[in-house]
Amino acid sequence: MSRKLVYLVTEDWYFVSHRLPMARAARDAGLEVHVATRVTRHRDAIEREGFILHALNWERGSLDPLHFVGITMNVRKLYRTLQPSIVHHVAIAPTIVGSLAAIGLPFAKLNALAGLGFVFSSRGLKARTMRRPLSILLRWLLRRKKTSVLVQNPDDCEALKSAGIRAEQIIIIPGSGVDIEKFKTLPEPPLPVVAAFVGRLLYDKGLKTLISACRKLQARNISIQLLIVGEPDSANPASIPETLLDQWKKIDGVTFLGHVDDIREVWRRAHIAVLPSRREGMPMSLLEAAACGRPLIATDVPGCREVARAGLNGLLVPPDDPHALADAIAELAADAELRRRFGTASRHLAENEFSTARVGRETTDLYRRLLHEIQ
Repeated sequence: MSRKLVYLVTEDWYFVSHRLPMARAARDAGLEVHVATRVTRHRDAIEREGFILHALNWERGSLDPLHFVGITMNVRKLYRTLQPSIVHHVAIAPTIVGSLAAIGLPFAKLNALAGLGFVFSSRGLKARTMRRPLSILLRWLLRRKKTSVLVQNPDDCEALKSAGIRAEQIIIIPGSGVDIEKFKTLPEPPLPVVAAFVGRLLYDKGLKTLISACRKLQARNISIQLLIVGEPDSANPASIPETLLDQWKKIDGVTFLGHVDDIREVWRRAHIAVLPSRREGMPMSLLEAAACGRPLIATDVPGCREVARAGLNGLLVPPDDPHALADAIAELAADAELRRRFGTASRHLAENEFSTARVGRETTDLYRRLLHEIQ
């Protein structure tokens, strides 16, 4: 019988955008890969890979306790039916639902906490109120037998150890990596300088700070074009309301592109990648920009500083600081040689530390170790 690996993910788009390389590596290593998720528009993309898809009626962001109990029972029924060797829970909500569903079942549980989520990154009252009870629940779930925790950067590792998770349970692998064959070095486009943000349109991604920085640059008569790529996320409490986005869309020099299927087209148009986030796991937008040979500007926070390294391939600024962000954008915009040097270093970093080939090997090695431990 084939060894079965089940990915539990809230949304099919997130699996395709953030976990596909891992799943391919597992499939190529001989595991039978199953994906349990809410299915919207990526059924064909998942099934085309040879993965077995299980559609869940998952309402991400729902606070209805009946829905929570229902989805947990559905996942437990799926686990009992499939009898997998490993379940890989992706992000906090699947970690909680999947871990509760797996209580008493004999397989290995791998819980991937990418960036620790809204509750740990947001500074709002709702997030701060939920932080302590969520930490207690996670500690109770993650300290159980045959349970491991996968994080994407050293800061998240230390945060989990401080929360009471044993160090031997925690593994660091930097995300899913970036496909360096698909994302190749791109020539710098013609002037004027274009800075691009790629990500969900959330307060916690620093978008309000970026808009303020753009206005400050305009007040200094510094000509910068800003591309904003992505969509709001109604299931996330930090999602920026459409009314505010409509105001920002009227600003001269700021262009909202919405969803873009091929992100390489963004980096063909942009000179600089900007991500002023409050916290990340391993930001895919920076990895893809780095692979395309772009200099980076990011906040000096977990996740971002693993990809954007000050003085090597980018500039780091404090979070929620539009003055510092404006200064950093102006510095790179004015110095073509600095952009070239940072861009070359970005590509080198992507090739040597963050390629999907390297991350895939590390992930399949982890799966093999977990399989060995449950024998």
